[in-house]
Amino acid sequence: MPASPTAYEAVLHAARDVTKLGCALDAEMLGAALLGSVYSVASEDRAEAVRDFVGRFLTATDRPGTPEAATIREVFAALVPDADGASEVGHDPQSPSWVSQLGRVRPTGCFAYGDVYGDQTSYLVTFAYDDTVDGGPEHAVVALVDHNIGITKDVFVAASAGVLLKQVRAICAGDELIWFRTEDPGRLRDEVGRHLEVTDELGDLPADGSLATDRALAAARLALLPAVTTPPLTEPAGPDAADLTRDFLAAPEATRFGLAGEDDASLSFCLSLIMDHAATLPGADLLRWSPTVAGLFLLDWVHRRAVLDMDDAAMLPRVVRAWSAYATRRRGLPEAAVAETEAAVEELIPEFARLYTTGERRSAATAAVAQLIAEGVDPNDNAAIDAWLEANRDD
Repeated sequence: MPASPTAYEAVLHAARDVTKLGCALDAEMLGAALLGSVYSVASEDRAEAVRDFVGRFLTATDRPGTPEAATIREVFAALVPDADGASEVGHDPQSPSWVSQLGRVRPTGCFAYGDVYGDQTSYLVTFAYDDTVDGGPEHAVVALVDHNIGITKDVFVAASAGVLLKQVRAICAGDELIWFRTEDPGRLRDEVGRHLEVTDELGDLPADGSLATDRALAAARLALLPAVTTPPLTEPAGPDAADLTRDFLAAPEATRFGLAGEDDASLSFCLSLIMDHAATLPGADLLRWSPTVAGLFLLDWVHRRAVLDMDDAAMLPRVVRAWSAYATRRRGLPEAAVAETEAAVEELIPEFARLYTTGERRSAATAAVAQLIAEGVDPNDNAAIDAWLEANRDD
């Protein structure tokens, strides 16, 4: 739905002090925050909603107006250069001198850091203006990609790149569970962009962070990085579920937890659940395991997607303990990560047992199948299901 004239008036009112700002960076951050309101309330394709709003705003304000109106038009055109009419916005002589520096930046460094489990990666890019007086200080864009849900979970712009980068380096150097590296600019742009496209389609945005307020400026900056010019490297295929299952059952971890040599239907079922859950995560790495992944599996996925009988429910904690030790060893995680994961699993298991007992997180489909089994109906027998439905049909 097109924005009303009142919405454009509200933007002009919110930007009434834009000409009093001291540099281009301050103005770009203000403009991004204003566009964040459009981004956050859009019901679908949020990036397109922002482009559409800017195009309509530029059309609605395309008349001689106040210096403030002329300035915020230039700010929006710099932030969303692909909006309709953005390329036709000219420089107003009444605007502050710093307007000439809007978007006039160059990347000065690209970095990435994340946890050793592979749950999240943060990408950090530093930028400097051609003119640091009118433009502003060297600043940084940081984007957090969450590999468990496959989105760019947050972006923010920091006005002091040097201080932030120093802090990040110090944190990473002091924590063996966090890695840090210089990143290829094209790969960084591709990774953040692909995941940000998914974020733009979300019905509900992540509640914390600066995603909405900083998204327009962050996207404008990342668009300055070179696009990927060579095909991505083909990663060697990881082990399949059958190979992993055989290797796991012959591993010392299976012996340690009393699973080696067992020919048990519940054991096979529980292992298949772990594999199936891993396959649903972005990247489908069957060996990626962490406290977060364990929590997603034990406290959510398994209750929504699987029907466990009492033998299965008793077996699953044993399998998860052994799998945790096996997967962290196979991936070569540091001892601190192994210990952290084992401790997390021990904390999660009692809550798993409680949720299994209450059934409060079962999906409607899972609850229905559980009811069939409880009443002795084979859920794979269509005739038996039809007979059950007929017997339980409301008169």
